[in-house]
Amino acid sequence: MATRRREYDEDDVRVRPGKSSRPRTRTRPRHADAVEGFVVAVDRGRYTCVLPDSGPEVPAVTAMRARELGRKSVVVGDRVGLVGDTSGAPGALARIVRIAERRSVLRRTAEDDATTAEGRLERVVVANADQLVIVSALADPPPRTGFIDRCLVAAYDADVEPLLCLTKADLAGPEAVLDYYAELELPYVLIRPNSELDALRALLAGRISVLVGHSGVGKSTLVNRLVPEAARAVGTVSAIGRGRHTSTSAVALRLPPASGGADPAAEGWIIDTPGVRSFGLAHVSADSLLHGFPDLVEGTVDCPANCPHTADEADCGLDAWVAAGKADPRRLASYRRLLASRAGETDPRGEPDQRGEPPVVG
Repeated sequence: MATRRREYDEDDVRVRPGKSSRPRTRTRPRHADAVEGFVVAVDRGRYTCVLPDSGPEVPAVTAMRARELGRKSVVVGDRVGLVGDTSGAPGALARIVRIAERRSVLRRTAEDDATTAEGRLERVVVANADQLVIVSALADPPPRTGFIDRCLVAAYDADVEPLLCLTKADLAGPEAVLDYYAELELPYVLIRPNSELDALRALLAGRISVLVGHSGVGKSTLVNRLVPEAARAVGTVSAIGRGRHTSTSAVALRLPPASGGADPAAEGWIIDTPGVRSFGLAHVSADSLLHGFPDLVEGTVDCPANCPHTADEADCGLDAWVAAGKADPRRLASYRRLLASRAGETDPRGEPDQRGEPPVVG
């Protein structure tokens, strides 16, 4: 008896779907149980965080960045969401699952020229800072207004208030520096080796302040005085007037309460940054650069449209503004040096003594 030939259809074939055809969901965990943390240090993919309302005696939390954050960077000063083991016990590891919106971002580049690799590499120094404390020595090494001007531009661009901290006031007076910035009404404090720090502490209370300055200006010494348990290294100034780099990474340090007790709500933090010899401004537009020189802004009213404000622009109103005594000519020279540096016409590192810019002297 002949067998009947079987007919097959698609229901008889079982096809296993490939990876690319498997349905995926865009839903991500909400992490409703995440607790808030404040990033105080970053070291090779590990983030040290403190929990809100935790005192100095509470151990810090070590965390890693969750994969779901993608390429979002986490920096000192960030407010983050933490899940996992937040006990701070030895060996415990939490995860950072979200980053709160930053109130301010202080940035710098290695160079001014955005056409170079170093100029395109924008680095976030810290997040959520309220104040930029520019530490400059009055002598040994002498003050460099070019670097201070750069820091002011970065501060105004980040919407962070600047504070000028002049150290080694026992070696030289502040008159020349203060005269240079007289039109800005820039707040400042003078620091001597044995002077009280009450005035500085009052300006730091209740705020997150970033300390920046050249190596050798006494920044680490100042940090050790403000936070004795910080044990930051103190370097010596070399024979050629440049300090050795004594801090290698940014770190947020909790300020101790003022003598006589203080309101916990007024707790302050200082963020100590490595000693830097350059503060690139490639991330700051040419228009925004002028806001670092508020004493010159009004002088541009009479400038022609799209005026580049360079020295070779015959109709630039800034020359007449300075000639009328309404601004210091050194300020205009510094502004134009920054413009030239952004165009790649001068040393992009912006080191004043390498460009022949003299230090401020009395």
